[in-house]
Amino acid sequence: MAVPIPDTHKDLFVKPIFVTLVTVMPSGQPQATVVWADYDGTYVRVNTARGRQKDKNMQRNARVTVLAVDPTNPYRWIEVRGRIVEATEEGALEHINSLSLKYRGDPDYYAPYPERKAIEQRVTYKIEPTKVNTAGR
Repeated sequence: MAVPIPDTHKDLFVKPIFVTLVTVMPSGQPQATVVWADYDGTYVRVNTARGRQKDKNMQRNARVTVLAVDPTNPYRWIEVRGRIVEATEEGALEHINSLSLKYRGDPDYYAPYPERKAIEQRVTYKIEPTKVNTAGR
C-alpha cells in the first residue's frame, strides 16, 4: 500500500519543480538524473525513453528514490523512496506532452514534447511511495 504524499508537500509535485530520480546501476552504484515528475494522488510518475540508463536501471531494479527541493526555500524538500509498480508505453506520449506543458507552460510551442525523436518509445513509470521524508513547511 502506497504511503501518501503529505498535503504540506504535494505542491512540490504540482508546480514545475525539477526533481532528482535516483536509480541503481548494475554495479550497485546509485545513478541520479534530473527529471520532470507528477503525482496522480497515489503514484509519483516519471517518463523517459526506452533504452536510456534510468530506463534500464528501473527495469532491472524497481527500487528508486525521488527528491524534490523547493526552489524558493532549499530547506523545504520531500524525499520519496519507493518501488516501480508499473512501466507502460500506453499513454506515455500523452504523459510526456502533459509534463512538457506543465514545465514549459506554452501550449502552442511546447506541447507536444518538442525534443521527442520519432524513433524513440516513451514509457511512464509509476512509483509507489513506501517511505516519505520531508523537511520545512
